[in-house]
Amino acid sequence: METSNRNTILITGGAGFIGSNLCEYFLELGNKVVCLDNFSTGHRRNLDSFIQNPNFRLIEGDIRNITDCALAVKGVDYVLHQAALGSVPRSINDPIATNDVNVSGFLNMLVASRDEKVKRFVYAASSSTYGDSIGLPKVEEVIGKPLSPYAITKYVNELYADIFSRTYGLETVGLRYFNVFGRRQDPQGAYAAVIPKFVMQLMKHESPIINGDGNYSRDFTYIENVIQMNELAMKSQNPEAVNTVYNTAFGERNTLNDLTRYLKKYLSDFDPKIADIQIIYTDNRAGDIPHSLASIDKAKKILGYNPKYSLQEGLKEAVNWYWNNLREQ
Repeated sequence: METSNRNTILITGGAGFIGSNLCEYFLELGNKVVCLDNFSTGHRRNLDSFIQNPNFRLIEGDIRNITDCALAVKGVDYVLHQAALGSVPRSINDPIATNDVNVSGFLNMLVASRDEKVKRFVYAASSSTYGDSIGLPKVEEVIGKPLSPYAITKYVNELYADIFSRTYGLETVGLRYFNVFGRRQDPQGAYAAVIPKFVMQLMKHESPIINGDGNYSRDFTYIENVIQMNELAMKSQNPEAVNTVYNTAFGERNTLNDLTRYLKKYLSDFDPKIADIQIIYTDNRAGDIPHSLASIDKAKKILGYNPKYSLQEGLKEAVNWYWNNLREQ
């Protein structure tokens, strides 16, 4: 999608996996980008390729501090709010921290954006909002009860965004991300996402550990599809497009067994020994949704969304990046 005029875009959590990819993309289009990050989960290395860009500005601050939020939104046209404490297990272990960042921090960003009269506030919502809803594919208007503190916080974000749209006239768009993966996703730490974690283990000839029997399924979504959705949500002139939420996914589900099979296949092109590494299975994890599959009809119809990367197509690109960038970690 072509951005016809240059804008100033605030990307919160811009040093994170998704945020840094958004920073890079919008800088390449000639926009000015402001990044707000406290580096609690993001990394300075994610900014290396554009930190010297004259159109880039880094604000080291925290969304839990309203003063930092107010500073970050000064003169900004659009906000792409990615900052959050992710991970279901993390939220179960520390619900207070998750709530502070994901709810109080989110509210701070809404207030600052309202006061600065930004044109639109696009935010990272989550597929975890579907909770115990068993219907597949997931459609935006049908959700269940949340299964974790994290899921509660992301649903509260949607409720707050709706109130700010109706009460203050702030244009908001929520993007319910489904298992996003790709370059710069952190493989380290207790709460690392499954794909970079498995990649690192396989490159070290270690056996990946799957919670359950491997038949849980996910709608794995490559980062390029997510970038496309953020741009469409930010720029759409369709009056129907705002003050709502959209699934952000590819619209296809694969099991964890499928995932590990693809990873072994693509990584063994670099190291044939990886093809023979065994998978270890253990107990299911608390708060996990068994199956996840998005309907992307709403995004296609209203935003013109057209995802280009399936799991396999995205993994081929991602594995190449991981191999060239993460092997030494």
